[in-house]
Amino acid sequence: GLVLKVLSDLCPLTSDPMTLLFVYGTLKRGQPNHHRLLDPAHGSAVFVAPALTVQRFPLIIATEYNIPFLLNLPGDGNRIHGELYRIDASMLEFLDDFEGVPARYQRHPVELEVTGAGSEGLKVGGRMEAFIYTTTTFKPEWPALQRFESYDADGDHGLKYCYPEDRH
Repeated sequence: GLVLKVLSDLCPLTSDPMTLLFVYGTLKRGQPNHHRLLDPAHGSAVFVAPALTVQRFPLIIATEYNIPFLLNLPGDGNRIHGELYRIDASMLEFLDDFEGVPARYQRHPVELEVTGAGSEGLKVGGRMEAFIYTTTTFKPEWPALQRFESYDADGDHGLKYCYPEDRH
């Protein structure tokens, strides 16, 4: 027993099963960065179900790179449509880095409502908590920008997303 305890103390990531993460922007299926969730080099990510935030938030597109941001202003804006994933510690570490935590985005729990068939017998209308990336480090003019309920890089907003690799 002692050896196992010492190992789990040394390797806490192995004892951490999986984390639920809600994505609403470029990481969703069919969006520009979804391939990053599928890359086994980053870890594991399994689609669980489509979901909707219980609270309202402003989802905007900002910066010269047309990045979707969820402003951490709960109660203001729309309920946000997205996807729930079960990810491992390695993927969580990769995504925290990819999302610029804590400078650009901050990760915290959010309450969600399942909106469609899930892989784990989740009931439509069922509620759960998962992590989400939002930002408190936004410019004062951002809350006045156009707001969305769902992000689509090819949406009729005409704001072309710029991949991180193409930013100078």
